[in-house]
Amino acid sequence: MFDEMWGAIERLGRDGRTGGYLRDAWSSADLELREWFRQEAARRGLDVREDRNGNLWAWWGDPSGRPGVVTGSHLDSVRQGGAFDGPLGIVSAFAALDVLAARGFEPGRPLGIACFTDEEGARFGVPCMGSRLLTGVLDPDRARGLTDDEGDSMAEVLRRAGRDPAVLGRDPETLGHVGVFVELHVEQGRELVHTGDPVGVASAIWPHGRWRFDFHGQANHAGTTRLADRDDPTLPFARTVLHARELAERAGVVATFGKLRVSPGNANAVPGLVSAWLDARGGDEGAVRALVAELTAFSGAEVSTESWTPVVDFDAVLRDRLAAVAGAALARPAAAPALPTGAGHDAGILAAAGVPSAMVFVRNPTGISHSPEEHAEESDCRLGVTALAAVLEDLCRS
Repeated sequence: MFDEMWGAIERLGRDGRTGGYLRDAWSSADLELREWFRQEAARRGLDVREDRNGNLWAWWGDPSGRPGVVTGSHLDSVRQGGAFDGPLGIVSAFAALDVLAARGFEPGRPLGIACFTDEEGARFGVPCMGSRLLTGVLDPDRARGLTDDEGDSMAEVLRRAGRDPAVLGRDPETLGHVGVFVELHVEQGRELVHTGDPVGVASAIWPHGRWRFDFHGQANHAGTTRLADRDDPTLPFARTVLHARELAERAGVVATFGKLRVSPGNANAVPGLVSAWLDARGGDEGAVRALVAELTAFSGAEVSTESWTPVVDFDAVLRDRLAAVAGAALARPAAAPALPTGAGHDAGILAAAGVPSAMVFVRNPTGISHSPEEHAEESDCRLGVTALAAVLEDLCRS
């Protein structure tokens, strides 16, 4: 079933020129993927529910009586992203339930699969949108007013998709159904290559955030405006990019300007505005914040915070339990290794909201992610399903 499911979604949202994926939240590709999720759940007799924030839940058993064990991930992608970031967790979740059902296993508590909406934040700029709204971390008024690159607000996009933006917001009833959450994800790095393990677990998520830098200048003619007379915002932007790299190297963190918008965008005009988005992360929250503060002062730009996620330390008891169960399921000589990660995840948002949460990583031989070169070997994906099934079975017995 794993191969069948993977083959069914592999083409959806794929750019035939690059091999990368374009699966913005609420795009046609995303809507097709959501329908695929519903169909896979129906094939297994699961009860599918969509919460007020667009997150999908497929339940084996009724969670209204007792909070359940939930696994899953997301189906949206960064632009020109890879195939595994998110979808591997969803496909593996269905495959793990198939493994348990084939054994004749009957869960002692409800077992669910979650598909979180807009985890990447590619369309509206805020990552983990669905889980942030669910837990109340993101103000619904702010969410409704966020706009995409076409100028369409999230509220308008939701209405076109047949949803009611007025109901967005914290959802204690849905959140109360989640007793524990386990997210399987492709590793975004190469630590498991170095340890020689096909599967690992997460120990923590680094603090990370996104900031918008607006550099203002004066639009003018590129051929008739003397260099001395120009107010060109690309110059302070360029200096800021270089300074960000210097500060990051000095502080032992990472900083990236990965999105840029130049206005008015004419090849024969000096720009009047450069908008650039900084992503900064690191193991030390103070170092990340200090970098952003120093860069803000250096840049001379107008700076606004788009998102911030503090450090998340996953529950140590749950982490060690998963590591032991996964290691035993794969007949490894020791527990699965625990790794910190610099990537944000819905599991981190739920953990910060007080939901016992954990993550299972599947080895990535290239270490590349958010790129078409992102990869996981089929054999490792199958071992990930084996480990996840064992973890879910163990948690459902408690």
